[in-house]
Amino acid sequence: MMKMIKNIHIISLSHSLFLVFSSIFAAVAAQNNPVNVGVGVVLDFDTGFGKMGLSCINMSLSDFYASHPNYTTRLLLHQRNSPTDVVLTAAAALDLINNVEVQAIIGPESSMQANFVISLGDKAHVPIISFSATSPSLTSIRSPYFIRAAQNDSSQVKAISALIQAFGWRQVVPIYVDNEFGEGVIPYLSDALQEVDVRIPYRVVLSSTANDDQIETELRKLMAMQTRVFIVHMLPGLGTRVFEKAKEIGMMDEGYVWIMTDGMFNMFSYISFGSVVENMQGVLGLKPYVPSTNELEDFRVRWKRKFQQDNPGVDDVDLGVFGLWAHDAAKALAMAVEEVVTSSNESFGFQKVNSSGSSNDLERIGVSEIGLRLVEALSTTNFIGLSGRFSLLNGQLQSSTLQIVNVIGKGEKVIGYWTPENGLVRSLNSKTTMNSSYSTSNTSLGSIIWPGDSISAPKGWQIPTSGKKLKILVPIKSGFKEFVNVTHDSSSNTNKVSGYCIEVFEAVKKALPYDIDYEYYPFAMPDGESRAGNYNDLVNEVFLGKYDAAVGDLTIRANRSLYIDFTLPFTESGVSMIVPIKDNKNKNAWVFLKPLTWDLWVTSGCFFIFIGFVVWVLEHRINEDFRGPPLHQIGTSFWFSFSTMVFAHRERVVSNLARFVVIIWCFVVLILTQSYTASLTSLLTVQQLQPTVTDVNLLLKNGDNVGYQSGSFVLGILKQLGFQDDKLRTYDTVEQLNELFHNGTANNGIAAAFDETPYMKLFLATYCSKYTMVEPTFKADGFAFVFPKDSPLARDVSRAILNVNEGGEMDKIEQRWFKKQQSCQNTSNNVSSNSLSLESFWGLFLIAGVASSLALLIFVAMFLYEHKDIRLDSESSFWRKVLVMLRIYDQKDLSSHTFKKSGQ
Repeated sequence: MMKMIKNIHIISLSHSLFLVFSSIFAAVAAQNNPVNVGVGVVLDFDTGFGKMGLSCINMSLSDFYASHPNYTTRLLLHQRNSPTDVVLTAAAALDLINNVEVQAIIGPESSMQANFVISLGDKAHVPIISFSATSPSLTSIRSPYFIRAAQNDSSQVKAISALIQAFGWRQVVPIYVDNEFGEGVIPYLSDALQEVDVRIPYRVVLSSTANDDQIETELRKLMAMQTRVFIVHMLPGLGTRVFEKAKEIGMMDEGYVWIMTDGMFNMFSYISFGSVVENMQGVLGLKPYVPSTNELEDFRVRWKRKFQQDNPGVDDVDLGVFGLWAHDAAKALAMAVEEVVTSSNESFGFQKVNSSGSSNDLERIGVSEIGLRLVEALSTTNFIGLSGRFSLLNGQLQSSTLQIVNVIGKGEKVIGYWTPENGLVRSLNSKTTMNSSYSTSNTSLGSIIWPGDSISAPKGWQIPTSGKKLKILVPIKSGFKEFVNVTHDSSSNTNKVSGYCIEVFEAVKKALPYDIDYEYYPFAMPDGESRAGNYNDLVNEVFLGKYDAAVGDLTIRANRSLYIDFTLPFTESGVSMIVPIKDNKNKNAWVFLKPLTWDLWVTSGCFFIFIGFVVWVLEHRINEDFRGPPLHQIGTSFWFSFSTMVFAHRERVVSNLARFVVIIWCFVVLILTQSYTASLTSLLTVQQLQPTVTDVNLLLKNGDNVGYQSGSFVLGILKQLGFQDDKLRTYDTVEQLNELFHNGTANNGIAAAFDETPYMKLFLATYCSKYTMVEPTFKADGFAFVFPKDSPLARDVSRAILNVNEGGEMDKIEQRWFKKQQSCQNTSNNVSSNSLSLESFWGLFLIAGVASSLALLIFVAMFLYEHKDIRLDSESSFWRKVLVMLRIYDQKDLSSHTFKKSGQ
């Protein structure tokens, strides 16, 4: 038995050793006799970029197969030089497909070259793997055989919009090259900026072959515009010349903002960056974030040594992100080829197309037998490469974190990062960053040195000092010319513009922190005198971009604000009602009753009676003046109470409670009589101006006509109130309005007028003695200046309006233009007060009533307590007790000191 077990162990050990040696032999056999799979490399080997790319691909494959000796496949590279010429690049790719029958092509470099090569790969089912063709337009070809092992240019537009939003810039101008690389990102950039309400007022499109004069011409156009934020998207060959010209003409000074996409920053590793950095001081840029690892640093050292050995005359090329993407793309392709070849026993050649007699290379293109499976394998690739996480989902390298850099001195400084999850962040992998929401705040960035060595963030726009004048549109008015008055001189064909609104604008212009040059343009017909349309038409001219602003009596309206921007209002807001006033000076015999309302008269009379009753109750038992026959007592009580109006009461008050009541009542009577005297004096001596109408509903009920200014939005308000068209009258001047009031409704005039408060104040300044402003006042937003949508000038003008208002200059301007007539200087337009009402005195009556009632309650309590023996008599009925108490009350209180002194 033991011998059998020993034999089994020997057999097992022999089998294990056989498997180990078999694996070793298989690996050696695979290494000695691998399956070569042809792969094309189409790059421009005459440039530093092409040399760097090829070097990274070779090192990637060498390192990969050294660490995977058991792989049965090897990528065999077939190189084809492809200059910038698109046709030569396509010919090189076609040669690789037709004659070499490569299973994949790495390259080409540019998006322009890739455009046609992708179509060839799609036709031949050969994957085209580009690590540098970044234009989003290539995605629109929708070829499954295009693998982009680089970040799509569209992946950075969110970062750009977040950066612009962080500093509050409202307008930007993209400057890009006129080819697939430049134009491809613009639709995505426009959408991203539109989402954060940022406009693109202009675009600069430069040819890739543009000369210095053409570049300078376009830049000088930008200098003549207001926008100072520029986004540059082009390759360094053209971009460096743009910055050189920008610095030469003064566009790299303080106030300008330049943002470079990663298309330029990524390529600076392959040119002499130090030679152009002096022209780019203060520029912001984006570049993909590559995590620093030991493997990356080791590869960088080895690559630098190998590159210098292979290219001894090239010293200005550094390893950039494109080189890392080329390295990872080659590794991904090697992994995918191994997976496809080892998982299938089928051949991986080309199926030839029957094209006998045809000399056209395009018609002779074969179809790769493993192309589709190779694409599927590449699309599932996911590993940590030198560039970071390398995942080719749907044939596209997935977006990652972007660095935001600032060009300073002879290099660049990282000022922050942008991530799809957190937006702008100061640093990565911190707890604050991982727990924060999406940020678009500039506080999430480090300090920035802007062009001109400025540390203050530019506002993103300015009025060009050497540019054209601002074209400001002003309305033509036939009336109310105090607001805007345009005088046309036909002999010289010039216009003179004046008025309240014009003077306000010029005062605001002086309050701006900078100077602006402008010229007024009347909104008039060719004759220069009649207006060219209504106020909505005037505002629309600014919206269409024909004018830079509009100044005048322009009311802020919701429908207008949809397509233009208003500043803050510089006048009072509201729509008021003006009605005639009449003199209510009373000259009838009953005018003495007017000072008090009927409820106050009744309340006063009731209190005189009540106070007389209280004093009689308190004094009847102890005061001879309040005793005697019943009629005498009643007369005495009334006489005493009413005589307090003139303080002529002769009866003595001996009870302390009664004295307390009389003191309170005399105070009330004093206030009441003095108020009555003042009101009566006013009625008899002062002119009493009362409005003829105080309620809109009364106008509707009486069927009165009402007026409004021609072309005013007030017409809509009047129709909402219920006024019919036949009851509406229009006017253009204050004189016409006065005439309509004079005629009245009976003579096709009006009973009331509705207009904005500034117009009504001007009207009352002229006719203050005849009309007044009464409620209701309808809401309106006042007059403001008009600018194009999202114009940064509107915000500065709004702040200047606040400064002018706070400084008191606005009141002085108003007094100059709306100065009252001499007859109106000391006349108030306020409606005179009505008769005195109970509401003004109910507090006094309350005090008197409470004091009197309290005194009465105290007296009754003391009286009942003094005669409690009668109250406690159980043999008498309730009513008998009451009668006994009344008889006792009617008798003199002989114990009182008043009767003791008199000897009674």
